Formats: sequence, structure tokens, C-alpha cells
Amino acid sequence: MLQTRMALRGIRLPFRCLPSVPSPVRGYSTIINELETKPKPIETPINSFIDPNTSFAPPPTRASAGVNLRTYTPRTPGVRHLRRPVNDHLYKGRPVHKLTFPKRGHAKGGRNNSGRVTVRHHGGGAKRRIRTIDFLRMAPGPHTVERIEYDPGRSAHIALTASKETGKLSYILAADGMRAGDVVQSYMSGIPEDLWQSMGGTVDPGVLAARTAWRGNCLPLHMIPVGTLIFNLGLRPGKGGQLCRSAGTHATVVAKGSDSRQQTVQEVQMEAEKKPMTARERQKHEHQAQHITVRLSSGEIRLIHKDCCATIGITSNPNYHYTQLGKAGRSRWRNVRPTVRGLAMNAMDHPHGGGRGKSKGNVDPKSPWGIPTKSGYKTRPKWKINKAVVHARPRNQGKRRRGYN
Repeated sequence: MLQTRMALRGIRLPFRCLPSVPSPVRGYSTIINELETKPKPIETPINSFIDPNTSFAPPPTRASAGVNLRTYTPRTPGVRHLRRPVNDHLYKGRPVHKLTFPKRGHAKGGRNNSGRVTVRHHGGGAKRRIRTIDFLRMAPGPHTVERIEYDPGRSAHIALTASKETGKLSYILAADGMRAGDVVQSYMSGIPEDLWQSMGGTVDPGVLAARTAWRGNCLPLHMIPVGTLIFNLGLRPGKGGQLCRSAGTHATVVAKGSDSRQQTVQEVQMEAEKKPMTARERQKHEHQAQHITVRLSSGEIRLIHKDCCATIGITSNPNYHYTQLGKAGRSRWRNVRPTVRGLAMNAMDHPHGGGRGKSKGNVDPKSPWGIPTKSGYKTRPKWKINKAVVHARPRNQGKRRRGYN
């Protein structure tokens, strides 16, 4: 681009009507990869072992493809530091109107019916429509993914699915790697009849896992193999998913209580004459048999009922936390007002305000309403907080007791 300009700078054309030399196209945005991807060995695709006539989506892939972010040419200061994950597969149009409803009270700026601010740092923002998401997915049969859409109410993406039997449309949480044309299915209402016949009328754990535990499928926890990555995890049977719904989050099935329950019963039957099981031990083993051990993204280990719902895979948009808004105005578009430090306020606005320089007036850290916020205030017992009278111990009494004299 620079060589072309330098070559034409010293040339004067005699006629202005001659066509000018076409200049190369300038790009407004570029895609960068922040993680160095290593060359991958050639592997046989998983789809080659699957019957092409089957109506299932491909299994989840756990290989990392790097972090692809889109940067922009700084034509304005607001886009100089703008970073966005590359999501070119998202649908560019509007959502299905009948599956949405308007968000009321969005423009009130965090104020109640009397006009007082009850929620700070709220104000402005574009109008939104709440997408109705099917977190439970009780509808049986295969569903085709029509498109992947952006949802302003959450960090993850959503997928518009249509039932092959009834044609009913519904929104579900999209798994990472899910694209338009994939087929997903829910087994919350039971195992289909064709799957029963393919297994010979009996439950084969290996065949059942190979046919059902695929990306985007919704299963009860007891049908998911150990070590599988899941998201949209429920907490109670018959209720929709509540855990691992944010972008890029997932949980892992660590252990099933049914296996340990069977082993424990056999051991107890062999040692029944020596030491009979107490009622408390029996209740404990029954509880373990009805629950499954799951490790969350935070590292927490939880016991969840085996009939709760879960979706195979990882929540979509895993590179969301690399996003940089670039300017303060984009926060205002999201209904977020600025946050001011109490140290920068006046004395009438905050307990830390006032004074000369950066000084909070020699007071302990407090909230805007005067409640202590640090120094173990929330961890100490209540009878140790804000004691009016403190009994001081004599100076030499403690030393004698500790053996200093």
C-alpha cells in the first residue's frame, strides 16, 4: 500500500479523465490468535464410525483451538482497545417474537415506585426482550438446530430448535461447537422405543452411553457416564437447569452412588452375621445410591439427585471473558452506571469521603451506610462485634501465666 502511493506521488497525469490506479482494500477489523496452537496429529474423524443415516449430533470435542479475538482499526478512540471473540456463526436477524417478552422496569435506573434508588449503578441501557429458554427440555424426540443466536440477557449463546415430529420452536442453551443443522434430543421423558429395541430390550450401559451421551443432548444424571463434561445442571428433579449456565462453564461427573451402593450391599451381606448395619448407616447408603457426585467449575464437589437434568458438553461462547468493551459508553449501553470510590466522595456522601489528599479520615473500612466491611466483621461471632465495654487484662498477669517470670 505504501509503495503504490510513493510511486504515484511523483507522477503527474496529463489528463484528469484517466482512470486512477485501484488501491488495495483496507480492512477495518482483524482476527488475532492469542494462544499458540500446536500442530495436531492426523486423527480419524469420529463421524466416519457413525452411520450416516443416524439422527444425532457429533460427540463433544475437547481439543482447544486457541483464542480468536477480533480487533479493530483505531479510527476512533472508542475502538482502539475493543476486543471481541469471533462468533461469525451467530444469526444476524431478530429473535422469534412469540418466544420473547419485553423486559419491564428496565429504564427506571434502579429506582422503586417512590423514586428512591434501591439498586445502585443501574441506569440507561438499550431496550431488551427476554428470551424464553427451555431449561428442562421435557419434549421427547429429535430436534433440529435452526440457528445460533445472541442473547442480551446472558453471556452464553442460545439455539433455536424445531421438533421433527411437531415442528414446535423453542430456545435452548447452546453447547460449545453446536451449529445450525445439528440434531439434538432429550431423554428426560424416558428412553425411546427404537433405542430399547436396538439394545435387545435390556439396558446396556455401553450402548446406551454411545447412543445418548452426545453434545447438546439432555439426559438424567444417572444416564451420563463418569468423566463426562456437562452444563445446565439441575438441582431438583422435575426442575430446569440452574448450575453451569454461564459462558464457558461446565461440570464433571465424578462418581455414581449406584456402583458403590452395590459393592456395599455385597460386603454387608457377607458381614451381616458379624456386624449388622445400623439405621444411620443404612440411611447414608440409601442417600448415596440416590445421588451422584459432580465437580463444578469452581472445584466444589456436590451431591445431586440422579433424576436431575444435565446437558452434555460445555456452555457456548467460552472466550467471553477475553472481551474488552473499549470505552465507558458500552457499559452504559448495558445498563451499567459508573462506580465511584468512597475515598473520592465528599464527607456527606460516604464515610471515607472528605479530608485533604487520599485519606479516609482515620476510620475503619465501612460501606456507604456505615456498616464495617473488613477486619473480620463478617466472620467473627456476633457476641464479639461492637462490644461496648472491653475489659483490659493487667499487663503482668499474662506474662506470669505464660511463664515469663
